[in-house]
Amino acid sequence: MATGDVPPALVEAEERDWSEMTPACLSEAFSRLGLEDLWRGAMACCRAWRDAAVSHPELFAALDLEPAFATVGADAAHWWTPAFQRRVDAMLRSASSLAAGELREVRVRHCSDDSLAFAAERSPKINILSIRSSPSVSDRSMLIVASCCHFLTELDISYCHEVSYKSLEIIGQNCPNLVVLKRNIFNWLDSSEHIGIVPDDYLRDCPQDGDREAIAISKFMQNLKHLVIRFSKLSVVGLKAISEGCKELEVLDLYGCANLTLRGIQQATSSMKNLKELEKPNFYIPRSSFHMGRYGHWQLYDERFQTNVFQI
Repeated sequence: MATGDVPPALVEAEERDWSEMTPACLSEAFSRLGLEDLWRGAMACCRAWRDAAVSHPELFAALDLEPAFATVGADAAHWWTPAFQRRVDAMLRSASSLAAGELREVRVRHCSDDSLAFAAERSPKINILSIRSSPSVSDRSMLIVASCCHFLTELDISYCHEVSYKSLEIIGQNCPNLVVLKRNIFNWLDSSEHIGIVPDDYLRDCPQDGDREAIAISKFMQNLKHLVIRFSKLSVVGLKAISEGCKELEVLDLYGCANLTLRGIQQATSSMKNLKELEKPNFYIPRSSFHMGRYGHWQLYDERFQTNVFQI
C-alpha cells in the first residue's frame, strides 16, 4: 500500500492526543500498573495524567518497596546513609499525602521517625506496616502509630534497635486486631555477613531485653497468630510468658534464639494447642561464642548441645 493510500482512520489514530483520555479510562488503566510504573511512568508523562492519578486516592492505597529491595538481595551499604533515608522519607510522605487517608499498606525500610509519624497521622486505615531496618525509628513515632492506626493487623519492626518493649506495650493496647508480629534482630553470634554494610556501632547496639519484650507481647498481644523473633535474646522465662499469654499462636519462629534449650522449648510450647509451625534455633554456633573451660576444653556439656540440634 502506497503512503498516500493510508486510510484516514489509521492516520487519525496515530495522531491521537493520549492526554485527552477521560479520567475514568485513565483511572482504570492506572489501577493495573505497578508502583514504579505509576510513579515514574504515568504520573511523569504529562500534567493531565498526573492530575487524573492524584484525583483517585485509592491508587495510592499501598506503598510496597520490598520488591525493589528484594531485587538487590542482601543489604547495601548506601541504604544505611542519611541520603538514602531522605529518599525513602520523601516517598513515604508523598504516598501518605496522595492517598488522602486511604493508605492501607506500607512496606518500606530505612525511614525516619518524622516521616513515619507524618504518615501515621494522615493514614488511620493502615493495617499492614513494615518498617524493618529503620535505625532512626524510635518509640516516639511508634506511639503515634499506636494512637492513630488502630486497625493494624501486621507489624514488622525487625532490626529497629531504637524501638523498645514500650512500643510493644502501647501497640498491643491500641491495636487489638494485630495478628502478625515480626521482631527479628541481627545475628549477634556471627555478624560477619553484615560487617562493612551495617554500621558497626549499630550492630553492637542490638536489643538486650528479650525477656522484657516477650512479656510485653504476652500481656498485650494475646490475639497474635504469627510471631517471628529471630535471634532474640529471650530466655525460657520469656518463652513461657509467650506460651501462657498468646494461646492463639499458630506460627512461632525462634530461629537463632541461642539462649533457649530444646528442653525449655518443648516444655514452654507443650500447652500451645493451636501451634502448627515451630521454627527452632537450629544453626551453627561459632566456637568463638563460648568460653574456654578450666583446662582449655570447650564447655560442650550444656544441655543445649545434647539435643543434636547444633553442629559443633
